[in-house]
Amino acid sequence: MKLASLKHGRDGKLVVVSKDLSRYVVADMVAPTMQAALDNWSDAESKLKSLYDDLESGAVSGKNFDPRECDAPLPRSYHWVDGSAYVTHVELVRKARGAELPPSFWTDPLVYMGASDAFIGPHDDIRAGSEEWGIDLEAEVAVITDDVPAGVTADEACGHIRLISILNDVSLRNLIPAELSKQFGFYQSKPWTAFAPVFVTPDELGDAWDGRKVHLPLHAVLNGKEIGAPNAGVDMTFDFCQLIEHAAKSRDLAPGTVVGSGTVSNKGSKDGSCCIAEIRCLETIADGKPSTPFMSFGDRVEIDMFDADGNSIFGRIDQKVVKF
Repeated sequence: MKLASLKHGRDGKLVVVSKDLSRYVVADMVAPTMQAALDNWSDAESKLKSLYDDLESGAVSGKNFDPRECDAPLPRSYHWVDGSAYVTHVELVRKARGAELPPSFWTDPLVYMGASDAFIGPHDDIRAGSEEWGIDLEAEVAVITDDVPAGVTADEACGHIRLISILNDVSLRNLIPAELSKQFGFYQSKPWTAFAPVFVTPDELGDAWDGRKVHLPLHAVLNGKEIGAPNAGVDMTFDFCQLIEHAAKSRDLAPGTVVGSGTVSNKGSKDGSCCIAEIRCLETIADGKPSTPFMSFGDRVEIDMFDADGNSIFGRIDQKVVKF
């Protein structure tokens, strides 16, 4: 099943989208918004699936689906927890600046709580005040949960994953050092996050979803050139169930909690990188300094993931960098 939110007020209008992303039907008879559906998932899921089946069979014709009309599938969330599950990526970043990786990073997940007051749509601009801020893309995979009780184990957490998507977690790299030096986390350096047009239920991924990870390449394209397509299921030190367990150690997680993987990265970057920072780290290690610049106004970012037949699963993120 595939779900999206058309732009409509602050929370969007929930629609069910066909498997090939060509048609949609409004789902307001089930739930007006994605959050409303997640709040009552045990009842809404079967009704939304019935709509999806009718759309696929032709029992309902639906309307033409245009991702440019989409907001983020969940336009705002009560909780956005982003991880850094690919520890080899963290290790690379530290190596580039001559720093050792603490041993605990391999056993204790690294996460932070991001801004979820507004997620943005797949074709919304990346807005920044200055190119000097070091504007970077970060292609990630994310899962969306139902109600998760505090103290849940990783095995139990697997049963709380309801939806999956991909995203662009933009980072302002040159603002990060000053913020982290205060030892109080990200704020200014993490603007709004963009999501692909649709969320999908895990069954849509078939064998590519093992209940904990997505085993498919995530394609990152900058100005028409693919900079990376690392496999999201490779080198993921902490899977999504472990990330949920970590986030729920001392609190319940509300329905609609979004859990991000962090920048998808494969050791050695043989399949390229999903962020410019990693490219610059590899250049620094090889040449003593980076040569690839961060993004400029007018640059275009595209992020996508394809099934075994080459079909886009979530729809494409397609954004332009602009000055606000």
